[in-house]
Amino acid sequence: MRTKVTEILGIEKPVFQGGMAWIADARLAAAVSEAGGLGLISSILGGVEAVRAEIRKARELTARPFGVNIMLAAPDAPEIAKLVVEEGVGIVTTGAGSPAPYMEMWKSAGIKVIPVVASVAYAIKMQELGATAVIAEGAESGGHVGDTHTLALLPQVLDAVDIPVLAAGGIFDGRAAAAMFLMGAAGVQVGTRFLLAHECRVHPVYKERLIKASDIGTMVTGKSLGDAVRSLKTPFSKNFAKMEADPSVSADEVRAFGTGSLRKAVFDGDLAGGSFLAGEVAGMARREESAEEIVNDIIGGAERILAAAPELIYGN
Repeated sequence: MRTKVTEILGIEKPVFQGGMAWIADARLAAAVSEAGGLGLISSILGGVEAVRAEIRKARELTARPFGVNIMLAAPDAPEIAKLVVEEGVGIVTTGAGSPAPYMEMWKSAGIKVIPVVASVAYAIKMQELGATAVIAEGAESGGHVGDTHTLALLPQVLDAVDIPVLAAGGIFDGRAAAAMFLMGAAGVQVGTRFLLAHECRVHPVYKERLIKASDIGTMVTGKSLGDAVRSLKTPFSKNFAKMEADPSVSADEVRAFGTGSLRKAVFDGDLAGGSFLAGEVAGMARREESAEEIVNDIIGGAERILAAAPELIYGN
């Protein structure tokens, strides 16, 4: 499947692996890239030198394109922004802030910049800054979320900008990917399903909880704090929600309760203290697979559905 995104980035298949904090390392990113998609290394892996090490490790594991996802709200974002230039990274995706301070530096270095956006206004702003493409991420996704869902957000962003648009949020298999392509997306970004990749390092408890999740197995917390996050329903997320709703508990106390919770989920499988980020598609998770199997199922499934579209429509 060829799209503007595959042509611009030199990848075979228009599927990105989400740059999940503390999760998206060299092993996972390289496996996705080897499968023909775009693997992404998170900038939240324990510091600048840890990210540098993962970039270099990825180069040992694959000769294919991969990128780095930079969480711009992180304290070390300015250093990571310079690091990707120093290390010759060709593709950067961004989230949790504006890449404006770094765009000139990145573009001068030939880096293709693809911000994640949750609104039309932000997509337009990113185009004005010179972004290569944008990822329209709906509220179905895991982790930090906006208010608008993918089915409503994607067409509005497509109508508003001229650069390629990828879709994210609520995409698990070829059915959702085909729908996004039909709407005009040049690619899809997938996070939750890659948590079940053999190459993904999350704790076994994390994977077990995903496989057991139902269609209503996630919840959003932190909205009143201006930091809405979707995660699996666990003792931690339920307690967080109770504290957030309790007027006797200060915002600072709630934030303190959540500090370090993602790491506790990823590395310890701590259900009482860990935040198990996942999208609404968690209810579709059934088994662990290789990254290659995931990429091929999403794109292969989309191709089959798109080829059979007339029969599917008129046969109903």
